[in-house]
Amino acid sequence: MEEVYPQELDMTPRPLRRLICLALAAGLLAACAGAPGREGPAPGRPQTSSPPSSPPPSAGPRTSSPGSVFVLIMENRSYAQAMSGTYTAGLASRFAVATEYHAVAHPSLPNYLALTSGSTQGITDDGFHALSSAGLGGELSAHQVSWGAYMESMTEGCYDSPAPYALKHNPFAYYRGGCPANVTSLSALAGQLRSGTAPRLVWITPNLCHDGHDCSTAVADAFLSQLIPTILASSAWRQGGLLLITWDEAEGDTTNRVPCLVVAPHLLAQSSSRPYNHYSLLATVSSYLGVPALGQAALATPFTDLVPNL
Repeated sequence: MEEVYPQELDMTPRPLRRLICLALAAGLLAACAGAPGREGPAPGRPQTSSPPSSPPPSAGPRTSSPGSVFVLIMENRSYAQAMSGTYTAGLASRFAVATEYHAVAHPSLPNYLALTSGSTQGITDDGFHALSSAGLGGELSAHQVSWGAYMESMTEGCYDSPAPYALKHNPFAYYRGGCPANVTSLSALAGQLRSGTAPRLVWITPNLCHDGHDCSTAVADAFLSQLIPTILASSAWRQGGLLLITWDEAEGDTTNRVPCLVVAPHLLAQSSSRPYNHYSLLATVSSYLGVPALGQAALATPFTDLVPNL
């Protein structure tokens, strides 16, 4: 009997067998290319990618508003005295006012230090004290947030300018015992507002007459009526900005109650009777600018019921 070899059992013609083997080999390669754990796309296939998924939300620092924060400090009026000014009362009725806001000390200087460092620094007078603290200006600089302090009638620098400028109303000159370049005359602000180059924090200290310290409420109110419209016309305020106006301390009021006006674009007329003080104002400024609050401001409640998106 003739022996039959295995390869002769396949009756497929040799050329066709070669094509079948090639096809099977190609199929195996494709299957391997698509197997799980394979790196990269299959050979010859265009590589496509879908947009990366968004990272999960984090509990990081609040993103600050794009506008500027304007802080304007007036002098020595109780709530009733300050609100007797026609323009001041009009601002309060058009925007927002904290009706139970209180200064934290007497005389002026400790209040200015509280507003800019979260502490009175243990000071109970208006004399000059070189402080080791960096204060709000140092905090903003450390976080690369632009700022400027604008002192009306400052003509010869922080320490040598005569009245009606008052050093005791310029807290930035006390921190680290030096006058930062960020402290300039109020006359420089108008041009910056027009050109859109105002810093993120704009601190304004009027002179001894215009803040009401040496002049009447009517004079101080008239000063506000001339300055505030310039601020409200600026892109720094109109594009997410915030204006806070308060008085350093109250005259003739043992509770030290003063008004604090909150002026922001699209803010509905309202008032708040929550208990706020100078530390609350600093907490609000810090939150708005996206920096940690200093001293007692870290424990204070910011103006969450008055300031949009705080």
